[in-house]
Amino acid sequence: MMRCLLYLLLLFPGWCVAQITITGKVTNAHTQKPITGASVFLSNATVGDRSNGEGDFRLEQVRPGKYELVVTVIGYEALHQNITVEDKNITLPEIKLVPKTTELKEVTVMPNKDWEMYYAMFKREFLGESDVAKQCKILNPDVIDLAYDNKSRQLTASSADFIEIENKALGYKVKYLLSKFIKDNKTGWMYFEGSTLYNPMNGSDRQQRKWLKNRKEVYNGSSMHFLRAVLSNAISENGFVVMRLIRKPNPAYKPGSLVEKYVQTLINAPLKTEEFTSATDKRGTFALNFSDCLYITYTKRKDRHPDRSLYKPLNAPDYETSIASFNDEYPLFDYNGVVENPASLAFEGYWGKSRLAEMLPVDYMPDKK
Repeated sequence: MMRCLLYLLLLFPGWCVAQITITGKVTNAHTQKPITGASVFLSNATVGDRSNGEGDFRLEQVRPGKYELVVTVIGYEALHQNITVEDKNITLPEIKLVPKTTELKEVTVMPNKDWEMYYAMFKREFLGESDVAKQCKILNPDVIDLAYDNKSRQLTASSADFIEIENKALGYKVKYLLSKFIKDNKTGWMYFEGSTLYNPMNGSDRQQRKWLKNRKEVYNGSSMHFLRAVLSNAISENGFVVMRLIRKPNPAYKPGSLVEKYVQTLINAPLKTEEFTSATDKRGTFALNFSDCLYITYTKRKDRHPDRSLYKPLNAPDYETSIASFNDEYPLFDYNGVVENPASLAFEGYWGKSRLAEMLPVDYMPDKK
């Protein structure tokens, strides 16, 4: 399997460096007239444009990979479309947006005191609590719809418009269209998803150098860094050690008890890339393929704020450590080191603490210096 994967990388080296252009046209699905001023962007990337007076748009310098194309404009239903970028420019079929139908929805007004409490909870889980998160600011919290269910103890949220975030640590202005957010306070489980557009901030030479340094710091040891190292078959050279974690439910466990939820055994022998990765029949798509959990250590940096609930042998060095457990049989990822379906993997430990504040655009490339 891995031989096939490496063969593909050698056969299509241009995929990793090519810069592709995507063009298209946005029209009204009912009148066929062009739509001016529609936001067209690749989610989780820095590539975006607005349609002109003829409805035309142009996305330039796109790295090969799989993306979600998002088209939004006031008064129309947003369009989400998956596209695969390979080694040729793309002209998309005409994008037809459907006008929104006006619906009167029942509005539940949350007391201001409650809203502030739940917003603080949302912001903590959405942005995180890291040093980077402390330098992030949500500029328009009024677009966030919050709801809390006392019985299930779940906080849910979504946004009708883009949440605008200023990340002064990494030098990005981020627009995030939140489609789903769930924080389960019974289990501690948290999940969110949406569409993101990154706009690099302008700054002095000193600020730019600081942002480049901080971005690389966040990238090093991240899941994106790891998956890219997997594709280059250089996990050890990039500082990663991967081991097998056998995890079985503990029959003595009960919610709220002090008994561990799992009986866990770590096999203290590094895995080779081909033992947990395989190629697929889809060009540019690869799979994580493993029967147990992956126990991943990044040996080039110690964890300054370790997760005390994470399973770790007593004699293990205090490096950044993450556990990847599989919700799907074969989680898929692409050349950019991006998992196609984030819900297919669950992260614990260092990666599990990462939130929007530490997320980088999928077209980010670290400075090799």
